[in-house]
Amino acid sequence: MTPTASAPDAPGAFSHDPVMLAEILAIFEPVPPGVVVDATVGGAGHAIAILDLREDLELVGLDQDPTAVAVSGARLARFGGRATVRHARFDQLAAVLDDLGVAGICGVLFDLGVSSHQLDAGERGFSFRNDGPLDMRMDPTKGRSAADIVNSVSERELADILWFHGDERHSRRIARSIIAARPLTTTTELADVVAAAMPAASRRSPGHPARRTFQALRIAVNEELEVIEPALVDAVRRMVPGGRGIVLSYHSGEDRIVKRTLRHLAGLDRQVPRGLPVADVDGPIELLHRGSRTASPAEIERNPRASAARLRSFVRTAEVAA
Repeated sequence: MTPTASAPDAPGAFSHDPVMLAEILAIFEPVPPGVVVDATVGGAGHAIAILDLREDLELVGLDQDPTAVAVSGARLARFGGRATVRHARFDQLAAVLDDLGVAGICGVLFDLGVSSHQLDAGERGFSFRNDGPLDMRMDPTKGRSAADIVNSVSERELADILWFHGDERHSRRIARSIIAARPLTTTTELADVVAAAMPAASRRSPGHPARRTFQALRIAVNEELEVIEPALVDAVRRMVPGGRGIVLSYHSGEDRIVKRTLRHLAGLDRQVPRGLPVADVDGPIELLHRGSRTASPAEIERNPRASAARLRSFVRTAEVAA
């Protein structure tokens, strides 16, 4: 494999501590030689450590953010043909591997959610803390922006987005205020409207009153929840026996989908009526831990982003039916 041509490594771009790195390396250490897919390569923090772990591992990194592709390509260039970076969302994993001629993989890592760099870059429109255009697209070259959604959908649809993707209990009240304030074009405008719509008691609660609204819109803009299950299934289908997969989630909606999908693939979601014998049904994977793992207190103190992380992992044991 050959590395993607890359732009120079921008100073400070995508700079953050890779979350739960020690735990991830320990899980990947016994995988068979072969290709590991970093499905959300970002700034290549995890990718570099995986390639440093063993010389018999290669890596394919995917990211839908063109800036991440340029930065990670530059950072991984020292590994030569062992590293390839492609501009693609992780639900395109199978197509990318087909294009590269990779039949099987020995590992996959999904680090879900938004990167620290994306939050800090005001021009990307992800954060209520920085004034910028109301965008929120991880791939700014395609799809609807947050402004498109905020200024075009019905009040009911907007309220549903805030409720289902942000667990926002004041979703209808906020949606009504947003509709009344249209058009909204900047993050500051939206944050101010949301804050004003909240009851006084909620405005006094810890955290910015718009944080759930911004999370919900970001998830809707990027279709984040819809692509998790098919991407995980594709990854498992490509995995060789003994291969391992890891998923890092950062909010309950993501983790519920990951948990449900992995339990299904592991054969743990079959319900048997009481009194009947339990069928001996195995899935194509086994969970390495039945629950999720969290970052250590020391890591959370060093890197507060790790406090929300939930790690789930699995090992490939059998073939997946087509």
